Amino acid sequence: MSLSAPHSAARPTHTSMPWLIIIAGALIAMLTFGPRSAMGFFQLPMLQDTGWDRSTFGLAMAIQNLAWGVSQPFFGAAADKFGTGRVLVMSGLLYAAGLLMMAHAGAPIWLHIGGGVLVGTAIGAGSFSVILSAFARNVTPAQRSMAFGIGTAAGSAGMFLFAPLSQALISNFGWSDSLVYMGAIMLVVPLLAYPLRGNASSGTQSALQFKQTVAEALKEAFSHKSYLLLTTGFFVCGFQVAFITAHFPAYLGGIGIEARYAVIAMALIGFFNIIGSLAAGVIGQRYSKPYFLAYIYIGRSIAVTAFLLLPQTPLSVIVFAIVMGLMWLSTVPPTNGLVAIMFGTRHLGLLGGMVFLSHQIGSFLGVWLGGFLYDRFGSYDPVWWLGVGMGLFAAVVHWPIQEKPVDRPTRSIQPAE
Repeated sequence: MSLSAPHSAARPTHTSMPWLIIIAGALIAMLTFGPRSAMGFFQLPMLQDTGWDRSTFGLAMAIQNLAWGVSQPFFGAAADKFGTGRVLVMSGLLYAAGLLMMAHAGAPIWLHIGGGVLVGTAIGAGSFSVILSAFARNVTPAQRSMAFGIGTAAGSAGMFLFAPLSQALISNFGWSDSLVYMGAIMLVVPLLAYPLRGNASSGTQSALQFKQTVAEALKEAFSHKSYLLLTTGFFVCGFQVAFITAHFPAYLGGIGIEARYAVIAMALIGFFNIIGSLAAGVIGQRYSKPYFLAYIYIGRSIAVTAFLLLPQTPLSVIVFAIVMGLMWLSTVPPTNGLVAIMFGTRHLGLLGGMVFLSHQIGSFLGVWLGGFLYDRFGSYDPVWWLGVGMGLFAAVVHWPIQEKPVDRPTRSIQPAE
């Protein structure tokens, strides 16, 4: 079946991009995504010093992902109403506080509160749904997919930069001081938030917004079949990427691969994720987003299967990292793009946040099951194979999604001011 875009797809426009907003949002995405993607490097040195087991660390990262997901719709709604900039200031302050508490955690409860609740909530306040909704309000529909690709690629750049940075900090200063230094870096986020200060009533697209209350928007979304399918499928994305982020360095150590290849692998995932995210922005603008998402999930399942069945060597780790990097966050631009197409931009932070809540519930299970099943069976293989099956399920779920706006009475459209 063809990937051709639907007839109603927006045509290109020569309107210039709001580059100040795009660049500021991209830098914030890079900073908020960077430290959390490097958490796996802190697992072994932290556990060695504290004597905790992998389930303890895995639970903290699982709580982080769940707090991220649960807080996302609330922060998205807050950004829609009160302004994205204010929410992003809160993100930077919470992030710094969480990393500081994690650095000095003397008991698992403080690890779970700092690295779990506070960092997770901070990511929720500064995540893609919040930033991309600000982009959507200030770019034309024809520019939207590309803008989403740039923002997502910036998050990938954070992963690429913070993988070697965190490992270098740990090697030179130890894991605890490294977390303090990264917390200080997060204080840059509030300084970058000013250009994104607008809310749902501002931006170049505000005249086209559909009048709805939050309750009406939620009722409409959760009675829409394609939105429910999209939300279900994004659960799988969270499961897959969060498991690899939290456990891949430890997994490689368990199969006898040198630690430096874990750093190389995570950096490669981040680097090729930049390429994959930008490509996803271009592809999502020109071709069917649901079919594109289905092919991404099939590709992930094939890549993991090949990695597990073929001889596992440093070379296979590098190849796997490159392939997975191309598909890592390439789901984000078409997923957010579909939400914007279905419902518009007025409640995009909220509705995108609800989809992301599903993603983070999957992340919680991926991270927690990784540690739990390893401690029980001494192997990560059950979680790897579960992810393969879930990837095929996600492909099936995305296939029938309709890429078109929900039917609405035109009289509720706000007139241009």
